[in-house]
Amino acid sequence: MFTLEIPLSLFNPQTAGAAQPVVVHADEGTNHSILLVEDNPINQTVTQAMLRSLGFEVTLASDGVQAVSQASSREFAAVLMDCRLPVMDGYEATRRIRQLPGLAGLPIIALTANALHSDRDACLQAGMSDYLAKPFKRTDLQQVLQRWTSIHSSATGDK
Repeated sequence: MFTLEIPLSLFNPQTAGAAQPVVVHADEGTNHSILLVEDNPINQTVTQAMLRSLGFEVTLASDGVQAVSQASSREFAAVLMDCRLPVMDGYEATRRIRQLPGLAGLPIIALTANALHSDRDACLQAGMSDYLAKPFKRTDLQQVLQRWTSIHSSATGDK
């Protein structure tokens, strides 16, 4: 059994028949781009929807090689890194990102279905900043991002 929550746009009948999404923006003047490294299309869609509902812009990478390339070419507030990826896994991608100039302190949060203490240790030893076990709720994601970034979304409530 599982649950799926996807934020939907709110419709205002007073607008000329067009649905207007409710967007919550992060603090002005801060980088609110997140690199989401995930190979599963469903997980990509769900996590991307959560991040956008929290006011973040999302860049997708589907393997570790793409993650390293994206991290080296653009500035992100944080990286959400799946551990089990094709081509290059999340552990190796994290080690390589940490070697890039200026990215030693970039928050990299592990996303993994493995919830054992040894798995958490493996993530931290690879250089990841924190750990978020799948499946996670929007509030869990919001809390970990607030802990590791200077961005504090005004989005509230349990979605």
